[in-house]
Amino acid sequence: MDAATQSKQTRLTFSDIELARQLFGEQDGHLKRLADQLGIHIHARGNSVNLKGEDESVDLSRRVLEQLYGLLKEKYPVYPNDIDYALRILRKNHTADLKKIFLDTVYITAKKRAIAPRNQSQKAYIEAIRNFDLVFGIGPAGTGKTYLAMAMAVSALSKGTVNRIILTRPAVEAGESLGFLPGDLTEKVDPYLRPLYDALHDMMRFEKVAALMQNGVIEVAPLAFMRGRTLNEAFIILDEAQNTTTEQMKMFLTRIGFNSKAVVTGDVTQIDLPAGKSSGLIEAKAILTPVTGIQFIHFTKQDVVRHRLVQDIINAYELLEASRNAE
Repeated sequence: MDAATQSKQTRLTFSDIELARQLFGEQDGHLKRLADQLGIHIHARGNSVNLKGEDESVDLSRRVLEQLYGLLKEKYPVYPNDIDYALRILRKNHTADLKKIFLDTVYITAKKRAIAPRNQSQKAYIEAIRNFDLVFGIGPAGTGKTYLAMAMAVSALSKGTVNRIILTRPAVEAGESLGFLPGDLTEKVDPYLRPLYDALHDMMRFEKVAALMQNGVIEVAPLAFMRGRTLNEAFIILDEAQNTTTEQMKMFLTRIGFNSKAVVTGDVTQIDLPAGKSSGLIEAKAILTPVTGIQFIHFTKQDVVRHRLVQDIINAYELLEASRNAE
């Protein structure tokens, strides 16, 4: 065994036995999760824990446990997924401070649940939205692009920094011809806008959302309905922007008015435009990156914060696509 893989044993003792129990998880579930992912042995007794395994893995598990214990002391509840998030962050950056990430509360939902970043990319995204009037969040599904933008919008509305929220997506299959679809306007566009409603209802009570929408404070509409408007004192989110055409993206970006903030989200690997149509998001990235006052935040599959199987699913499909391209 070389020096890089030399075995090491460390003992940690936490002063508060109740917080230690929370840290270890029910039936030591958090410790088992950490041990499985790092390939080390972890044994808990009382408020102490023994770590045994390769040097690097033991050091990493120590940092994870010590930092999560610090979060517990700040009244932050540690859940099983937080073990994964902490491990991912500290594996990538050994000097990262989890408190600066996990305690950066964006919004408290109606269910008293705090919405906060879960990795450094999300932290950078939140900071960009705070500091820039136009932010692009680009990356795969499950990285929190839309959800965090929505939380920032609802927070801005509750603080009075904007007077309304406008949420929009391109209705790709229907294009500009929504009139050809059966039913009234709501029935026509609902399938395309439903994910935005879902995120809203996760943050606010259904009755409050309904009242704000009725009063025009919150508007959810297809992108085609933004044409010809100037959106002042608003927080505007364009979701699924990879499915905008060049003309639609230009139209949207030129709607932004005074004292407004806009967030554009999309995944350039999931473009559903007809053949021959260029993605407005890809073109915007190419031509607007040098523009002062606009910020681009890029997420990767490592930033996925849904069920940890989602990363494996993304990897599997990437391998499939690579093999098809090779053929």
